Amino acid sequence: MSDTVKLRVKEFITDFGWPRLIIFFFVVALFIAAPFVGVRVDNALSDVIVRFGQNGVMVLAMVPMMQAGAGLNFGLPVGIIAGLLGSTLAMQLQLTGALGFFGAIILSMPFALIFGWLYGMLLNKVKGEEMTIAMYVGFSIVTFMAIMWIVLPYSNPTMVWGYTGEGLRTTITLDGYWAKVLNNFLAVRIGTTFIFPTGAILFFILMALIMWLFMRSRTGTALTAVGSNPDFARAGGVSSDRMRVISVIVSTVYGAIGILVYQQSFGFIQVYNAPLYMAFPAVAAVLLGGASVNKASILNVVVGTFLFQSILAMTPSVINSVLQTDMSEVIRILISNGMIIYALTRKTKVTK
Repeated sequence: MSDTVKLRVKEFITDFGWPRLIIFFFVVALFIAAPFVGVRVDNALSDVIVRFGQNGVMVLAMVPMMQAGAGLNFGLPVGIIAGLLGSTLAMQLQLTGALGFFGAIILSMPFALIFGWLYGMLLNKVKGEEMTIAMYVGFSIVTFMAIMWIVLPYSNPTMVWGYTGEGLRTTITLDGYWAKVLNNFLAVRIGTTFIFPTGAILFFILMALIMWLFMRSRTGTALTAVGSNPDFARAGGVSSDRMRVISVIVSTVYGAIGILVYQQSFGFIQVYNAPLYMAFPAVAAVLLGGASVNKASILNVVVGTFLFQSILAMTPSVINSVLQTDMSEVIRILISNGMIIYALTRKTKVTK
């Protein structure tokens, strides 16, 4: 191997990072090993694709804030709460099917816009500490809403506790409402094990296209300029604070829509403390795809979500068959937190 090739390989490894390479080869090894331990590859691949459609939009929510220099959106629960309010209101109004799903999106938008604006204004007050503050904002709103889910006047029997007739249940089924409304739309079934959730993938592509168009619009370009060099953007007449607030609002809106996509695939609405740590898998996925703290792309979202969900889908079946023990949760936590630590140690400094 020539010195030039060696140098290029070394540069690629340095840029891409050893953790990502190790995880990539680990995923490949899981798929190779699957047939030898009695795991059907088609079933596993179907599970990965379903999980991709289920989680992709929430990972997309990371992009605007990272591009604007506001850091990793550990405050994703702010958007998730907006989505939960939209979905519970849609159920309260007895909306079902596609009308229920898209009605929930529409009902969640006012909350997402207001929450996102307030969240963005707060982050502008704490420049340099956005990720720490965002995490506590997420924890705080989830804890506050744990009280509100009890006192808000919901009355739908499917949602409230049966013995009191008030207060939302911890887990609310979407059967009869909009469970799998996207997954089943134009779904392709091959045999009894492989299902391709066409609707969910098409919806993700639509949301990714909207994000791509937004990031290439005048506002999106100004937003990226603020994240790359705030002083240069300010000299060009761009308001750094305004762009950051816009990025947070867009991220919050995508978080609200993302949890609704997640719910329809999962089949349940989970409230109270369920959203508490939902930001971490989304953050880990975008970082796993090659994003840095201050730069992210849709390609990073696609690659990272596929790799991360491949690990979650394949590990229980393959590793458990070999070790006869459940290691999936341990590996998920290790990779999630490990990728976050790795990204934070490689954070590039941006002039404030």
